[in-house]
Amino acid sequence: MAFHHKILGIVTFLYLFLFLIHIIYFAVKKEKIIAFIWLVLYGTLGLHTVGLVFRWVESYQLGIGHAPLSNFYESLVFYPWCISIILVVMKQRLKYPAITLCCTLISLFLMGYASISPSVEKNIQPLVPALQSNWLHIHVLTCFLAYASFVVSFVCGLLYMFTWKSVVPPRETLDEINYSSVIVGFPMLSAGIFTGAVWAHYAWGSYWSWDPKETWSLITWIVYAVFLHARLVRGWKGKKIAILSIIGFASVIFTYFGVNFVLSGLHSYAT
Repeated sequence: MAFHHKILGIVTFLYLFLFLIHIIYFAVKKEKIIAFIWLVLYGTLGLHTVGLVFRWVESYQLGIGHAPLSNFYESLVFYPWCISIILVVMKQRLKYPAITLCCTLISLFLMGYASISPSVEKNIQPLVPALQSNWLHIHVLTCFLAYASFVVSFVCGLLYMFTWKSVVPPRETLDEINYSSVIVGFPMLSAGIFTGAVWAHYAWGSYWSWDPKETWSLITWIVYAVFLHARLVRGWKGKKIAILSIIGFASVIFTYFGVNFVLSGLHSYAT
């Protein structure tokens, strides 16, 4: 087993450990545990970064050097890394274990699926010609940081639907975090679509071809544009905005998973 696989395996268990720490917190409600949660999260993010870097280095050792952003497995392990980055960046707003618990659970699912699914190719593969471009790094990074921000938005929208006051943050707080995370994610998604169009012109000679991944990325962009319009122009808050954030993330999931498994197109080999 390659060294980076061992590191990423440890990272998967660290996400499980984070999940269990959250459960312990809700059982005993000791504030010191929150500080420990963030300490473990920092350590997990650091080790996760090391694992990605080692996979990158190993690709060069194999003579097919490229950033670990090119296939489905690499996207599965990169997505949780982006989620952790967003959690750290938004830490001042995310001091609520219910939010970090749900985000950690999503990261654990992605890492676990990447590790155990027999259908996911885990070995480093040469880049197909269309992926041999520096636009790959910018496009994938911006898209997945957007997707990670939308995880936070989705979690806040979902938690808004519950009334467990001893567990769930105040609804006003959830509403504000929901909005803030979309403010972070929407420009990233816009940049991802723009760089994807430039990359498509470089790879296939056309800025836009209505490929399923392109179409669903546009649908996702429209949903979050409606979210911002409803919030800023119509003054929507609360349950309506929470529902829009859930719909938006459902679109993200279909853009990411659905296009790969249900539809076929130019992006069927990619993330």
